[in-house]
Amino acid sequence: MPMFKVNVKWGKEKYTDIELSSEEPPSVFKLQLFSLTNVLPERQKVLLKGATIKEDWGNLKLKNGTTFLLMGSAEALPQEPEQKTVFMEDMTEDQLVSAMDLLTGLDNLGNTCYMNASVQLLKSVPELEKSLQKVGLMSSLAGMSGGNLDESVATGFANLIENLKSGSQASIKPIMFLQLIYLRFPHFAEKNEHGHPMQQDANEFLTELMRICQQKLEPVANNDEQEVAAAITNKRSNFIDQYFSIDYNVQLQCIDDDAKEEAVATSTETSLQLNCFISQEVKYMLTGIKSKLKEEITKRSPTLDRDAKYCKTSEIKRLPAYLCVQMVRFFYKEKGGVNAKILKDVKFPMNFDAYELCSPELKKRLQPARNNFEAEEEAKAEAQIAGKLAGVKKEKILKKSPEKKEYERFDFEDDIGANNSGHYELQGVLTHQGRSSSSGHYVSWIRRTEDEWMKCDDDNVTPVTSEEVLKLSGGGDWHIAYVLLYGPRRLEKKPT
Repeated sequence: MPMFKVNVKWGKEKYTDIELSSEEPPSVFKLQLFSLTNVLPERQKVLLKGATIKEDWGNLKLKNGTTFLLMGSAEALPQEPEQKTVFMEDMTEDQLVSAMDLLTGLDNLGNTCYMNASVQLLKSVPELEKSLQKVGLMSSLAGMSGGNLDESVATGFANLIENLKSGSQASIKPIMFLQLIYLRFPHFAEKNEHGHPMQQDANEFLTELMRICQQKLEPVANNDEQEVAAAITNKRSNFIDQYFSIDYNVQLQCIDDDAKEEAVATSTETSLQLNCFISQEVKYMLTGIKSKLKEEITKRSPTLDRDAKYCKTSEIKRLPAYLCVQMVRFFYKEKGGVNAKILKDVKFPMNFDAYELCSPELKKRLQPARNNFEAEEEAKAEAQIAGKLAGVKKEKILKKSPEKKEYERFDFEDDIGANNSGHYELQGVLTHQGRSSSSGHYVSWIRRTEDEWMKCDDDNVTPVTSEEVLKLSGGGDWHIAYVLLYGPRRLEKKPT
């Protein structure tokens, strides 16, 4: 292949000893010139002795030292970006949290995983965040100098949630909040014989924190003062009662043979959690819940003037937007004096329907919203069938629009914070790993999107899938679901 060393003159610039092959087309030579001058090939005009070089060399005779003339303006060089690219491996933990939209973790301050897991679980309730914003900022010594400790704990909780929301740090140290908890609940500050903080029961802490919020968080309204009035009329005088309170109709019937004349007693009860009792027969969460709603108890009979057996039957007459389900896994074991743990595998669903647990009156009230959900499901099923017939892939049919969705209201106009359909979606799980409530480790698992979850293991927050979450049902020494938090299933608004 004949090779030549040639020169190129471009304006005031001159390039020498450029290698050129006469067997390669001029387009290759123009690419060489582009690398030297930044003049795009389509902008180049290359001349030799007044003749323009086109698609081939023609009859031109090339030799070493030949000088070409280049005409054309150079492409502007790209500007250096104002903000340099930072690769993931070079990022700090705080930068990774911000870039990947991860949750901020909470440092373990000495067996405080029970507190960290509970806080992360409650933080997943967006309406709670909004309600806590109304709590005023506290001074650094508020509550430590004889003030209202309940109010200080509520304010400390609000500040902690606000710091977690910022997402600017990989983790934060909840020192102030922990000190307020120790002051308000001294038993959480207990230490072992070595002077180290003792592990505490996460559900006990969660219950105490919700009771503080029950006292200090005002009720919320969606639109106007009428809804606030409706909340108070329905005895929902605070946020927790609105969004977490479960109401029951209760019947108590004596089942002793000699108490046939005793009338059935009726009453109402309220709780902030459903309990799933775990026996040998219980394999699913719903079965364990139903066993508690119909149970046999012993109490004193006013008719017989002695202890007698009663059948206690409970029906839910009001469902909250957020349904807490406690898996009753711990029982007191006299041998060893510890709250031992039931490791049995009990399955829980990603989508939970509480309809069959409700009273006839509530079922009737839930029906309109349930009809809308059924219509939505039918429309999706018809779309899938139509897509299959047309040869469209299922993934395309179910692909969600990137646009922000709008949803129908999930509560009743006269009962803010209720659930108007009975349909729920799992949004958080608090798990325990270990053999007793006073030992082991607590972790929270929080749902971010349809199939994306975050495992909040104190300061270590990592993404996980829904399949991994469903494996938390028990059966071994791995993390086991202890408290499940279900949020309202949302119905998309139909386009007008």
